[in-house]
Amino acid sequence: MTRIAVVAAGLSQPSSTRLLADRLATATGKVLANSGADATFDVVELREHARDLADNLVTGFAAGALRAATDTVVTADGLIAVTPIFNASYSGLFKTFFDVLEPDSLSGMPALLGATGGSARHSLALEHALRPMFSYLRAVVAPTSVYAASEDWASADSDGLSARMDRAATEFATFLTNTPRSRATDPYDEPVPFAQLLGTH
Repeated sequence: MTRIAVVAAGLSQPSSTRLLADRLATATGKVLANSGADATFDVVELREHARDLADNLVTGFAAGALRAATDTVVTADGLIAVTPIFNASYSGLFKTFFDVLEPDSLSGMPALLGATGGSARHSLALEHALRPMFSYLRAVVAPTSVYAASEDWASADSDGLSARMDRAATEFATFLTNTPRSRATDPYDEPVPFAQLLGTH
């Protein structure tokens, strides 16, 4: 069973950001199912953790609900991350969540990126803001990312958006199945016996 974390940073409820995240998850699930793979999706709505994220920044400690959310993300086999675009970049809430994760916690994780905004001119934020951040975090990012402007939702012909989502989902699913996430070895999984550490028998 492949477990995929879905992070949505929409501020309203309902939000176009969550809608895009859900549709990317659905498209990915269909591709995986067609290849005979099963997947589950765990959604993390960042708006629910806004106060805990602010507290985490100043205390360095994640409260219970936020800790559960971060654990959901860092232990997943893959990640779908979607943010609204404000002032040509990701939202502060979105950035804060990934700022509080432990270093290297996303290393080797296949990731699919998406964003929403009022104007199509903000679509380049996916390439000049989101992709560099996830590359820095050592995630393995699918080549196609998906931007949905207001006109994409309003258009009677949504084939363009649907085609982009299908292409991105196919690339992401390929990463999940052909290059599964590499994980660092946890030394506590097989601890060295205390006697061996002391050099005695």
